[in-house]
Amino acid sequence: MAANNRRMSGKKGAQVGSGGQRRRGLEGKGPTPPAEMRKGHKKNRIANARTKQTVRRPAPRGRGGKGTSELVVGRNPVVEALREGVPASTLYVQQFIDNDERVREALQLAAERGGINLMEAPRPELDRMTNGLNHQGLVLQVPPYEYAHPEDLAEAAYDEGVDPLIVALDGVTDPRNLGAVVRSVSAFGGHGVVVPERRAAGMTAGAWKTSAGTAARTPVARATNLTRALEAYKKAGIVVVGLAADGEHEVGDLEALSGPVVIVVGSEGKGLSRLVGETCDFRVRIAMPGGAESLNAGVAAGIVLYEAARQRA
Repeated sequence: MAANNRRMSGKKGAQVGSGGQRRRGLEGKGPTPPAEMRKGHKKNRIANARTKQTVRRPAPRGRGGKGTSELVVGRNPVVEALREGVPASTLYVQQFIDNDERVREALQLAAERGGINLMEAPRPELDRMTNGLNHQGLVLQVPPYEYAHPEDLAEAAYDEGVDPLIVALDGVTDPRNLGAVVRSVSAFGGHGVVVPERRAAGMTAGAWKTSAGTAARTPVARATNLTRALEAYKKAGIVVVGLAADGEHEVGDLEALSGPVVIVVGSEGKGLSRLVGETCDFRVRIAMPGGAESLNAGVAAGIVLYEAARQRA
């Protein structure tokens, strides 16, 4: 009986083990990867298909890119910017601000336009945002401007079935001049303005205000290299006409303005740069009986654009 009890006891002899395989099998294998990375999953197949399409598809043409955001500071500048339709993303209003007519008008204009966030902020925060400028409790944030590509301007004209009429600015650094040129281009049926990426005026709030709202419908393109952009226009059959005080032709005598043309305007002080001047097919001058040495870019562009529109009429 004792022997039988020993056979039924819970004690057992040594047994062959798993060598730790079972324990390792129970260990975790890390976090579950997202569905897009799990082989065989529907989202993984979709992601792979999209990747293949992207590889096959030619790379899109680089656009002109975006500018930088900007702050309009002060009660009068903010109200004027909102009146002129300057694009805005956020209107910051100081807490416990004196609610005068300009503040009320700014709030009303922002509400009427829609799409503008209204943010209340303490004075120290506005001081920090504006680097200590006299913001008077109102700060308007202008989003980065989305520039077109120079080729987009010509393509838009051809899509309309008309010859391109484009203005390019060489060395113009005053945003107000850029805004004035945009306004003239819009007035005389032009298709846009080209500016260099560096050392040139961009579409700031000041340019928007000077354009009197026309910047909303007249594109501005940005070129990495203005000379190369002009050469590309020439290869596309567009005549490049530069304005110069010592130009060989009078504006009124140049019949090339009646066809596809890019009008290049230089800075008031230096005029056209050497490389840009050498790239032009024609250099024209504006007769000034009054004896003025030069015109600013906005006025000069307006005169030539008027002559181009007259010849096209």
